[in-house]
Amino acid sequence: MTFETERLILRPWKDSDAESLYKYAKDPEVGPIAGWPVHTSVENSLDIIRTVLSAEETYAVCLKEDNVAIGSIGLIPPAQSHTEVTDDEMEVGYWIGVPFWGQGLMPEAVRRILQHAFEDLHCSAMWCGYYDGNVKSKRCQEKCGFTYHHTEENKPCELMGDIRTEHFTKLTREEWSH
Repeated sequence: MTFETERLILRPWKDSDAESLYKYAKDPEVGPIAGWPVHTSVENSLDIIRTVLSAEETYAVCLKEDNVAIGSIGLIPPAQSHTEVTDDEMEVGYWIGVPFWGQGLMPEAVRRILQHAFEDLHCSAMWCGYYDGNVKSKRCQEKCGFTYHHTEENKPCELMGDIRTEHFTKLTREEWSH
């Protein structure tokens, strides 16, 4: 499935995206604050595309002008959520390359994914989390209508091998539709 917004295309990841994924995912400002290690090579990025980013409902975020992947967005099913959610709720996760920060691109992508989650997948609510200190992610969530729900402390961040505090926000279908 592919989605379009005013400036973006959200589409499935392809092996040919490995180079652009590496270009943005090797930046230490991107992955670690989101809970995953920096990519170490194009081959590492290709492996991530094939193992992680190939998951259902995971999309490359691309600018319409060139369809090159500059970030990622995905819906996380209840069984894999970072917090406790019901069967008709999902979590949204995302990141975008540093050169594209502050342009409103991620809120644009999140809004389109929310529409898909509520209209096509009939979710009753959407969740989103951010680790302590990730103010950019917090701001994106606020712009998209999410409101603070709770904080979980001493959470293992397995991919980074550390312990973190994670804050969760929630948006119900009713809140979204108003």
